[in-house]
Amino acid sequence: MPRPTAAQLAYGSCTVIFSTLAMLLLSQTSSGVGIAIIAVAALALGLLVAMTVPLPGKRPAAVEQPAPEEPVRASVRAPAPEPVRERAVS
Repeated sequence: MPRPTAAQLAYGSCTVIFSTLAMLLLSQTSSGVGIAIIAVAALALGLLVAMTVPLPGKRPAAVEQPAPEEPVRASVRAPAPEPVRERAVS
């Protein structure tokens, strides 16, 4: 199992701290059981966030697309040369 990166640790820790504070403030619980449930829920949420942070270097392979074909160019013929008209020497 690979070690967690610094980003995973930071995101997970921040999630645990902020979600614990938010849930304690919103629930206004003061019982030990309520605080324990909130702490376990915050730890689970932090673990979930830490595991979903993308790992560096594990990017999906790019799908190679064929190069677009060059458009067909219409060939324009040069006008046929006119016959040379000679002047009559008078």
